Amino acid sequence: MQDLVLPVQYIRQIADLVSDMGTDVAAWLARSHLSTAQLQADNLQLSQAHFHQLIEDALSCTGEPAFGLLLGERLVVNTHGLLGYAAMNSTSLRQAAQLIERYISLRTSLISIRLVETADEAHLVFAEAMPLGSISRPVLEAVILAIKNVLDFMTQGSCVLKRTVFAFPDPGYTDLASELCKCEVGYNQGWSGFVLPIQALDQPLKMADAASFHDAEQILQRELGKLNAAQPMSARVRRVMLEKQQGFPSLNLTARLFHLTPRTLHRRLQAEGTSFKALLEEVRHSLALEHLKSGHMSVEDIAYSLGYTDMANFRRAFKRWQLQSPSAYRAEQQ
Repeated sequence: MQDLVLPVQYIRQIADLVSDMGTDVAAWLARSHLSTAQLQADNLQLSQAHFHQLIEDALSCTGEPAFGLLLGERLVVNTHGLLGYAAMNSTSLRQAAQLIERYISLRTSLISIRLVETADEAHLVFAEAMPLGSISRPVLEAVILAIKNVLDFMTQGSCVLKRTVFAFPDPGYTDLASELCKCEVGYNQGWSGFVLPIQALDQPLKMADAASFHDAEQILQRELGKLNAAQPMSARVRRVMLEKQQGFPSLNLTARLFHLTPRTLHRRLQAEGTSFKALLEEVRHSLALEHLKSGHMSVEDIAYSLGYTDMANFRRAFKRWQLQSPSAYRAEQQ
């Protein structure tokens, strides 16, 4: 699984919230084999497993189911470094949304963001960029509310959301979610994110500074290039698959996204001891396990979402992965 991208500033914000809620931070960190001294180091890098453990423990030790929302409320525009600075100098919400969509991976590898436009609405869609399992809800809540704070700052509070939606079931604190999001909140939707009036996208922003935006984006471009260059090709391909899991891209399309020929992409993956087919199998396996654990989708819907048009093929693949049927695995987990 790819390395976790998450600046230590976010971990410190989580630690502050854990502390404010009366929990011993040193003990909380120790359960994930971390210390308060490590938390002060600017170069702290966590594995996905470490982060997963920290969030699960934070939910458990604080006893606060809305931990993700309370965390997101704290993540203001200057928490997000250069990306936040560039966003606050954007000329419009459209420019800011496209900026965040393009460079969010510099701040976190957990979530991807996509701007989708319809005839009268704009949807800012948040999705898992890697399988999050039991911490999916708090992570999505935190990131969605953090971006809401950025939009509020940019528009000086004039950005009125039509509604906020979440793909997971109602967790029982809708009133709190509505209060923090300052709009109607819906659950059990097909996606997670914001709904904005389409006309809001291109309204000029008073805080806009085109020169500052340009300078900041140039730096972001260079940093993204460094990040991509440092990642193995297999990790980059896996990320594309996870970001586009509603329709996995073909080898040809994936190669084109990286400005490579299919043959060159195949050779690079082969040099890393894998293949496009093996990565796709790995991603399908991982997503199937997470969907079955969550219980939000039927086995048939999971098969369809993973690109299987024949249920028999999905069942055969799952038995190859887990030596049991999808239904048996779900029953065992529940």
